[in-house]
Amino acid sequence: MMGWSIMINLISVILIYLYIPPAGSGLPLVISQVVIFGIFNIISIITGGGRLVDAAVDPLIAQVSDRSHNPKGRRIPFMKKAILPSLVFCCLVFYPLRLSVSSLNVAWLAFTLAGFYILSTLYIIPYNALLPELAPSSRDKVRLSTLQSIGYVFGIGIASNAFNIADLFRHSFGTLSRLGSLQYTVFVLALFAALCMGVTAWSIDEKKYAVGKPSAVPFRKALGQTLGNRNFRFFIVADFSYFIGVTLISSGLLFFVTVLLRLPETIGNKLIITMVLVSFIFYPVVNFLSARIGKKPIVVFSLLILSLVFAGIYFLGRPALDARLQIYSLIIVASIPVASLNILPVAILAEIIAKDSRETGSNREAMYFAIRYFFVKIAQTFGIALFAMFLVQGKDVGHDAGIRMSGVLGFVLCFAAAIIFLGFKEERGPA
Repeated sequence: MMGWSIMINLISVILIYLYIPPAGSGLPLVISQVVIFGIFNIISIITGGGRLVDAAVDPLIAQVSDRSHNPKGRRIPFMKKAILPSLVFCCLVFYPLRLSVSSLNVAWLAFTLAGFYILSTLYIIPYNALLPELAPSSRDKVRLSTLQSIGYVFGIGIASNAFNIADLFRHSFGTLSRLGSLQYTVFVLALFAALCMGVTAWSIDEKKYAVGKPSAVPFRKALGQTLGNRNFRFFIVADFSYFIGVTLISSGLLFFVTVLLRLPETIGNKLIITMVLVSFIFYPVVNFLSARIGKKPIVVFSLLILSLVFAGIYFLGRPALDARLQIYSLIIVASIPVASLNILPVAILAEIIAKDSRETGSNREAMYFAIRYFFVKIAQTFGIALFAMFLVQGKDVGHDAGIRMSGVLGFVLCFAAAIIFLGFKEERGPA
């Protein structure tokens, strides 16, 4: 989990900052900053297109995995094949072919980004499909989801250190440019991520734990049956809104820090580490409360808290308060919903899948996760594209309206997700 979290979050943390750098960043312009129809810029179109292609492939990968008769398992063989190509394309995303504005860089970024998304999906969908089989009981699912969440947030923490590590490379090798130091950093972190992903792929004996049989349901029927699950639809809609909001935060963090608060960009990793460490305090609380009052109330409460965090983003830098106090206060409050929303959604989905498998006799674990990640990726696409579009309205000190607009949108989305999830019917049963 930590491995693919590092790769995914390297894209989230660095991509927009590298290709739409604010004034004074020390990074060269390598793609045109022209605005199309007054709202679209090239980076929003590229990221949107790449994610849409990837999202369309997700259900196909899931169907092939669900129906696989490979004697070594339905999941692990796919994961092994995906690791090296994912590493290569993750690095290539940050290596423009020319160090000046060029249409060649636009085409290269579109190709490498779409390639990375598709190849990482070949690992992520089968990986997540293992969860219902590795964790049979409700309590097991929450525990495993908790451990996965720890891995994921560690991945975020490592990826958020990219700029600090880049500075270290630059000081150690004085001839490196700002871009060059970031490229070395991406390679080192992506290589470490690939090794982490390999631990799972080569150390788990899938046949020892897997009990599900290959699905015999045709693709279109499997897709229809999965989307026909009422609880799953409520889950997906709320999840979709939440992930747009989260992507706005990850894409905008460096802008919140450097533009709204006028703090150095290197504080970004300290903020992430603070959020991770504080959120760990609430992990045992989430496990305890989910067993006592259920998962649904915790998710709804967490989404409402997160909506308030977004409201706070809009006001960053405006009150007569210390800039560091503002951002650290917001991060600490955000750590509460981060704890629960990193743990419970995967456990909830695993329970939806287990119930469906019992009732239908069809094992479509990968299809459920594929559809979930289809909408997650669409949400992330919207999040990145919307933030990039907002930047057209202002992304520099004194001209920051676009950055603040992301806080307003995040508030609306997370509040809406909380209201929508009230329609979810949680079935309380034995742990």
